[in-house]
Amino acid sequence: MTDEPLVRTVGLTRIYRSQGREVHALRGVDLDVPEGCFAALRGPSGSGKTTLINCIGGLDHPTSGQVYLEGQPISSLSDEDLTQLRRDRLGFVFQSFALLPTYSAYENVELPLRIQAVPAREREARVMRALTAVGLRHWADHRPYEMSGGQQQRIGVARALVTRPSLILADEPTGELDSETARQIFSLFQRITEQEGVTIVTVTHDPLVADYAALTYELRDGRIVGKE
Repeated sequence: MTDEPLVRTVGLTRIYRSQGREVHALRGVDLDVPEGCFAALRGPSGSGKTTLINCIGGLDHPTSGQVYLEGQPISSLSDEDLTQLRRDRLGFVFQSFALLPTYSAYENVELPLRIQAVPAREREARVMRALTAVGLRHWADHRPYEMSGGQQQRIGVARALVTRPSLILADEPTGELDSETARQIFSLFQRITEQEGVTIVTVTHDPLVADYAALTYELRDGRIVGKE
């Protein structure tokens, strides 16, 4: 881990307009996440966590302020450049796993590499390495319905990892898992940052994350109110 932040937000605001009124989802958020860090964004519903992670991932545009990834300002990138950024430098993990049910674990993990037109031999090596990293190498031929929720989420993590991203963004990755399985996922995140050098930022309500994240930001009403 270096002292230089891989992710930085400066004065980030996001205002939505709904039924003639303004909703201030983010109110001047400044944060730094160092390279190779497992960081968590915590807070109650409506605190701005998901809006913040969506702005970091280029899925939403801030009203003002700036997001920097590896020192590059991304908030002003074109839609085409943002699409390329998400494809090549970011990985995403979702609460609902978002696996294709008719695809095997191998095929689900391989899909982003097919989109990138990675050659077949390299795809195979990278998919098996990602499956090994999440402890599911021997489940490569299984379909999602043959797996537990925790295993499905591990496949989701492998899919995010396989493109060798700089940053993985995880939105409530343990929201549909029991506490013991949640611990396994957070432990996996911790291990990935240490062994693979990938930075992970997760949004979560789960207090268990405090045992695993190296850095935790607490949000309330669109503001950062604590850092641990």
